[in-house]
Amino acid sequence: MASKVVQAFYNDDDILLLAVKKVKEAKYHIEEVYTPFPVHGLDKAMGLAPTRIAIAAFIYGLIGLSVAIVMMNFIMIQDWPQDIGGKPSFSYLENMPAFVPIMFELTVFFAAHLMVITFYMRSKLWPFKKAENPDVRSTDDHFVMEILAGDHESDLIELLSETGAVEIKSEEK
Repeated sequence: MASKVVQAFYNDDDILLLAVKKVKEAKYHIEEVYTPFPVHGLDKAMGLAPTRIAIAAFIYGLIGLSVAIVMMNFIMIQDWPQDIGGKPSFSYLENMPAFVPIMFELTVFFAAHLMVITFYMRSKLWPFKKAENPDVRSTDDHFVMEILAGDHESDLIELLSETGAVEIKSEEK
């Protein structure tokens, strides 16, 4: 059996944020909110769990730092030691101050690139994937809130019209 979904369209992010809070207070389940730009506080208002992406960024940075240290130690100390500017190439620790920019750059490089890959995989954004937004206006100037209606569709539509929705649509999903 298909479920009924009500879509409410808003043209202001502040009105949308207040509407999300009112809908959550009324104990309706918000499926998704589509916005043309990030809305600060929307995730908290929807009751979404905090993201663990910062932990992933830290781990990816550590991987980049480890790769940088192993790579520089092998290349500059073990495999092909060179006397550059009179600096001794006997140990990695003696040369570490000269390697700090490389360590920093590889840390940032690994963290940034692996974060993008993780984001795309986690969001299931594959190449040539068809857009999932319900209305093309949600990428331009409107905000769309999708709510599961259940048996109380008329009450939900009345609540949404009170919250300042500029348009309300109901459809089977």
